[in-house]
Amino acid sequence: MVEYQQKDRYNIDDLLDIMRLLRSEGGCPWDREQTHASIKSDFIEETCEVIEAIDLKDTALLREELGDVLLQVVFHCRIEEEAENFRFDDVCDEVCKKLIIRHPHVFGEVKADTSDQVLKNWDAIKMQTKGQETYTDTLKSVAKSLPALMRAQKVGKRAMRAGMDFRTAEDAVACIANEKAELDAAVISGNKADIEEELGDLLFSCVNAARHLGIDAEQALKDSTEKFIKRFSVTEELVRKDDIDMKSLPIEELDVYWDKAKNIINKSEDNENDKD
Repeated sequence: MVEYQQKDRYNIDDLLDIMRLLRSEGGCPWDREQTHASIKSDFIEETCEVIEAIDLKDTALLREELGDVLLQVVFHCRIEEEAENFRFDDVCDEVCKKLIIRHPHVFGEVKADTSDQVLKNWDAIKMQTKGQETYTDTLKSVAKSLPALMRAQKVGKRAMRAGMDFRTAEDAVACIANEKAELDAAVISGNKADIEEELGDLLFSCVNAARHLGIDAEQALKDSTEKFIKRFSVTEELVRKDDIDMKSLPIEELDVYWDKAKNIINKSEDNENDKD
């Protein structure tokens, strides 16, 4: 047991101290054993839970989940401090300097009255400070660890800044049909590598269309997935009411139940809208 004075209220210094104690010889065996690699998935999970709290508009949950993300930051910083590479203070110092440098319209003499001007300045400063000499460098710098749809949308946006983009949203949408035709041809050929390539191109074209239409492709797919789960749930409920095992039905009969479920949900949503 380590000596620690408990308080009614704690701050960031206390969090740093608690993490130091947890990683100490008299602390927690599990915490001592962890590395960047062993807890990296925890960082992803905690970040996703923050997003969930935002989507739910749950302030108390958001406060809790932001704390969990902060814990992950402190955890990784402590590992690096033990290796004598950097400290939490160094992380704070670097991000503060970055914010000051990238906001010359606030901390300097540069004029930027609109968000577009701010973003243009931000991109130019980012290229300079990161040593990015070409537009290709900016595309390559988009993290490969991002969800594929999110990364594709960000890459497309950066290509747009170099002038490589569709002229209109209609052109972007039309590209979907072209890519679909190429996928159809690949499916007919039966070559799996070609099918995978053309399917990827189709998905990328959908992301480009979403960007031009002002839609977040990642969120759109999340919403569609939730919609599918909701319809699936009602479909299963209808099948079970008829005392049938769902997986025993051919897809044609399941489609009939699916259409019924869709109508039930649509009517329910219409009634809710009428109440509003």
